Amino acid sequence: MNLHDYFEKTQGIGVLATADSQGKVDAAIYARPHVTDETTVAFIMREHLTHQNLQSNPHAAYLFVEEGTGYVGKRLHLTKLREETDPALIDSLRRRTPKVCRENASKEHLVYFRIDKIRPLVGNGGTDPSSSP
Repeated sequence: MNLHDYFEKTQGIGVLATADSQGKVDAAIYARPHVTDETTVAFIMREHLTHQNLQSNPHAAYLFVEEGTGYVGKRLHLTKLREETDPALIDSLRRRTPKVCRENASKEHLVYFRIDKIRPLVGNGGTDPSSSP
């Protein structure tokens, strides 16, 4: 299953970890990423600590735990590429529209990341998506 199909069809919980320029780490619950291609994902984010950290340190890690028993999922090592603030673009990607997310929509960002490495949730294996045939 390719990465787009995996995140569209697989339910679970995700955590996005970032650090500021001094190395102070933060972790936050995040929805499944929007996969634009096999080497790029994007997250909709508000102007909170995660977004603030990415202004000074472009590196992040996303951990996704699949629903069900056991420890199955993926870990993505990420580097920020760019961000967009177009409300129409952000709305077009939104999977759900909770009322809380609709307030202050002007402070939302669509942040794109390069996938540097994909690893299983448990274990040392992994792949570099840019080296896939």
